[in-house]
Amino acid sequence: MQTIITHNNSETQKLGEDLAKNILMSEFKDRAQVLGLTGNLGGGKTTFMQGFAKGLGIKEKILSPTFVIMKHFGNFYHIDCYRINKPEEILEIGFKEILAKPGNIIAVEWPEKIEKFLPKDMTYIDFEFIDDNTRKITYN
Repeated sequence: MQTIITHNNSETQKLGEDLAKNILMSEFKDRAQVLGLTGNLGGGKTTFMQGFAKGLGIKEKILSPTFVIMKHFGNFYHIDCYRINKPEEILEIGFKEILAKPGNIIAVEWPEKIEKFLPKDMTYIDFEFIDDNTRKITYN
C-alpha cells in the first residue's frame, strides 16, 4: 500500500497521469488492467481520471460518466457504477467482453457495486476528502 497526499487538483491529476504512464510501460498486454476507484462523492476520482486519461494520450475532456455509466476512448473504459442497483446490470454494457480483451484499461468508480464481476488482482485506489483542496490517495 502506498499513500500520497495531494494539495490541489493539479497534484491529483499529475498522480493520475503518472500512474497511466506506468501502466503503459508495464507488461500487462496479455490481460485487461483494471483499476477500482473508491471514495465518497467529491473525493477526487474524476480529477484523478482527467490526469490518468492525459497520461494515456487521450485528448477528450474527461467528465464523470455517472449518468451514462460508461465512456469509451480506444482501449480505455471509464465506468461509473454509482447508479447501478444490481451487479448484473454491468453485464448489459458488455463488461465481460471488455474485461476479457487483453490490453484494455478499465477504470471503475464505485467498484464495490460490481465486485463479483471484478478480477481479484485488480488495483484499488481509495480517495479520501481531507478539505476543499487536500486528498489522501491510497493504492495497492
